[in-house]
Amino acid sequence: MVEGLLAVYERVVKTMNTKGNESIHWHQFDPKEVLEKLQSSDMGLVSEEARRRFEHYGPNELIEKKHKSLWMMFFDQFKDFMIMVLIAAAVVAGVIGDPVDTIAIAVIVLLNAVLGFVQEYRAEKAMAALKKLATSSATVIRDGRTESISAELLVPGDLVILEAGNVVPADIRLTETIQIRIDEATLTGESVPVEKDSATLSETDLSIGDRKNMAYKGTLVTYGRGRGLVAATGMRTELGRIAALLQDQDEGRTPLQKRLTSFGKKLAYAVLAICAIVFVAGLLRGEPPLLMLLTAISLAVAAIPEALPAVITISLALGAKKLVKQHALIRKLPAVETLGSVTYICSDKTGTLTLNRMTVEKVYAGGRPFPTKEMPAVGREEAAAVSLCGTKPSELLLNALALCNDVRVDASGGVIGDPTETALFDLAREKGCLRERLDEKHPRLAEIPFDSDRKLMTTFHPWENGRIVSFTKGAVEEIIERSEKALTYEGMEEVNRSKVLETTEQIAGDGLRTLGFAMRVWEALPEPLTSEQAEAGLVFIGIVGMMDPPRPEATESVAMCRSAGIQPVMITGDHPLTAGVIARRVGIISGKGEAVMTGRELAQLPLEEFEHRVEKIRVYARVAPEQKLKIVKALQDKGHFVAMTGDGVNDAPALKRADIGVAMGINGTDVSKEASHMILLDDNFATIVKAVREGRRIFDNIRKFIKYTMTSNSGEIFTIFLAPFLGLPIPLLPIHILWINLVTDGVPGLALAAEPGESSIMRRPPRHPKESIFAKGLGTHIIWVGLLMGAVSILTQVLFIDSSQTHWQTMVFTVLCLSQMGHVLAIRSEQESFFKQRTNKPLLGAVLLTFALQMTTIYVPFLNPIFKTEPLTARELAITILLSTIVFLAVEIEKAIKRSRNRDTEA
Repeated sequence: MVEGLLAVYERVVKTMNTKGNESIHWHQFDPKEVLEKLQSSDMGLVSEEARRRFEHYGPNELIEKKHKSLWMMFFDQFKDFMIMVLIAAAVVAGVIGDPVDTIAIAVIVLLNAVLGFVQEYRAEKAMAALKKLATSSATVIRDGRTESISAELLVPGDLVILEAGNVVPADIRLTETIQIRIDEATLTGESVPVEKDSATLSETDLSIGDRKNMAYKGTLVTYGRGRGLVAATGMRTELGRIAALLQDQDEGRTPLQKRLTSFGKKLAYAVLAICAIVFVAGLLRGEPPLLMLLTAISLAVAAIPEALPAVITISLALGAKKLVKQHALIRKLPAVETLGSVTYICSDKTGTLTLNRMTVEKVYAGGRPFPTKEMPAVGREEAAAVSLCGTKPSELLLNALALCNDVRVDASGGVIGDPTETALFDLAREKGCLRERLDEKHPRLAEIPFDSDRKLMTTFHPWENGRIVSFTKGAVEEIIERSEKALTYEGMEEVNRSKVLETTEQIAGDGLRTLGFAMRVWEALPEPLTSEQAEAGLVFIGIVGMMDPPRPEATESVAMCRSAGIQPVMITGDHPLTAGVIARRVGIISGKGEAVMTGRELAQLPLEEFEHRVEKIRVYARVAPEQKLKIVKALQDKGHFVAMTGDGVNDAPALKRADIGVAMGINGTDVSKEASHMILLDDNFATIVKAVREGRRIFDNIRKFIKYTMTSNSGEIFTIFLAPFLGLPIPLLPIHILWINLVTDGVPGLALAAEPGESSIMRRPPRHPKESIFAKGLGTHIIWVGLLMGAVSILTQVLFIDSSQTHWQTMVFTVLCLSQMGHVLAIRSEQESFFKQRTNKPLLGAVLLTFALQMTTIYVPFLNPIFKTEPLTARELAITILLSTIVFLAVEIEKAIKRSRNRDTEA
């Protein structure tokens, strides 16, 4: 006896000391057990006990972790290795007396820091948006009295009253319900409000969407009323768990950031080594030490592509501006480029791949099943008459859809009501059965409202010759059980229950929600008006099958993703059967071995085993928020770059963790938007495909800039590096190097950001996330074209150094500058000929401007002593221009060879 009492005492103490009661599955306990465990009563808590529990559990609010100060957030932007290299280059440029470069680099670095700061500051607002879902007040019973208190003061054990329009203030175990429905879309993604009850559930590992006796913080009561006991508050609620997950997720570095960090380190080491060799080689040849020091330093400054951050920022900004016109709002600029690396898109179902609007898709009437499109409309005579819309089974079914329905039409013609009833009403109206006309002659006389126990609703209306007609709708099995006859096109027949139930299973097997309809004609309104009396002896009319259908463009968008080498995956809180049907219809599941997994199955899988299977799974159904994170992490562990789309609070942690989080702009919650990198303004999955294309174009252009600037820099290095080994003097002075660096690297390089995408951009797989920025021949191109550029420059020096003229250095200076212009025109495409491409007007303008500026250094007298140049004769200028075309022609030949190889491969 004593041992039994001690066991009970320990259980109660454990319950009270488990701050969040996280280990307790409240849905498994009946209301009396819940009262006992929470030490509450039907009169609610007494005020003193509520105060004590408040001190123990703390406020019912979401707590934010401590954030970095704004100054720390700003200074963190300067820790990137490439930024440090640029700062060092700025200091060196200032030391050697080149303030223009110093100022340019400083502006670029500062701009980069400001942009990074703004992006990080915006990310911190996700938690603030989540806190907005917390309600400001709650109706509770304390000391036996009903009172309204601040929701922050709620504690476990409080007895809360819920009514339509209330936001649920805490996680609540419902103990009493009256036709209550709760919209849990923000937590589960389920598009239809869930009907709740207080019945005890036996299963332990039910998903949130299946816990019918629980109401969760932040969800919305749409219909009915109820009461229940607070089971968890604050950070211990399901919403709080999401908040904790959201704050725990650090945003990963983008592919471009990773590549540029690696690139910056390698470049810095290479530049230092080459400059040291050039300096030593010059000294060994007998060049003045000061000249060689300045030359080496100038070469170091020139070799660092200081315009690269500016090109990246401008490319991303222009891409973001373009995407806004295509209904995609970029919140964090690097997200634009990241899209080009995405290998998986994990998409929510409701509102993303589907319309987020219930629609009747199949009808069974008169013993015949047919799609909604084939359902006959009401004839003109019937539609015009102020009477029931016809007497055929399909027509009487339309009457039932319109009259046994609680939706209302607002002044603008919009339909307000439950999504399921709205779908029924829309079908009746579409087929010509208008309720506003029916109501004139057949107004509702009485009703038996829907409730979850009998799963039926019945309305009564005037009929012919003073009689009454009742229409009943509800669960098919309930309707068929209460029906004695069935209306067919051949007349009244005995109801074939097995056939109707078989048809129901077939419709449900297509992922549709089924609803049955019946009618009965009365001589007078039945008395008493009870379910037992009025919902018996019915005549079965038919069945409707409903679903939230796919967006019309979703199938094409999924196909485009697959052609681009991107695997779409559906992650939803909806039923696995419904999710699987939608996935097949849009093409996410298209072959054998592509599986559907439930949240329960996922929870039972160890991470290691799940990672072996994750690439085979195409649909995840009934998943919890932390499971979405598990999926994203598993894919990332397998080396994939993951985009996650979503609109609910439940999506926010995964949106933040994903390589790119995509929120919905229309139906998305503030929480999901703040946690995302990109927002779809039209909630359209197809917009993601456009964004992927833009991301690939931007990365291609950044890569082209690196190809251009690094080839130019290598050309300068080879020119200076090789000349002494050939017994020639240093061909370029420090001022020449810095001028080429400023003029040729800057404006033409920036103009590459406007280069349009290549025709094959969406017919190739995503680049591998770990792929080097020098992959696919870029490094080889930089070396061989740089060598060619240097060779042409040195050839110019060799040809003209022995002439009586002193213009050879000006000619080498100009050949190197104009060779880079020819190169930038040739690399606009990886394979397509320059002469077949569309015009890039900004780039053409930049090349002409650079040519004009180069000519001013030669032919404007007061600039000659500054740049150490001499005016060239017409013959010398013509030779210089001719030599400058060699690089352009060589790259065009390289592209022609690539095209030829591709044709041979395809053949």
